[in-house]
Amino acid sequence: MSAPIVWRAVLISLLISLLWVPWLSAQAGNPPGSTTSCNLEDGRQVYIRYNPVTAREKVANGKPWSPGGTPMTLFTEAQLMLGSSTIPIGAYTVYPIPARDHWTLVVNKNVTPGAAYDEKQDIARATMETDQVAQSSDALEVAFAHVGARCTLRIYIGKTASFADFTAK
Repeated sequence: MSAPIVWRAVLISLLISLLWVPWLSAQAGNPPGSTTSCNLEDGRQVYIRYNPVTAREKVANGKPWSPGGTPMTLFTEAQLMLGSSTIPIGAYTVYPIPARDHWTLVVNKNVTPGAAYDEKQDIARATMETDQVAQSSDALEVAFAHVGARCTLRIYIGKTASFADFTAK
């Protein structure tokens, strides 16, 4: 491995670590969350951390949803595309916004613990493919499916299933 590549890897690792530490410290008093990840072909990873909640939690149409009162958090070691927007390497909050016929996925750069959602800090927004499933999910299920350079985020709650593609650049 050449020196520039090694230094780049070290800098990326340091950046991810610096972004994780404040967020993890703020989460210390909260119940443990769940994490789902996607491994890209080049070894880099994408993670989503979220609070597992039951389907009884109220999900309001048209309002950004924070399961268990805390937004989902995206950590990415690769530059990603969501819709036509570029998401740089780093940590971000993720807000699904439910609607009757479709959901929207928002990626926001504000990762300050306890901060209210601020639409001005959005860096990506995409319509999610949404459908109703026959078998109801009793709890929030979040998972990635990996196909080539694409990580498809899947969110299941109650009878709703929503999907959004993150593509590695």
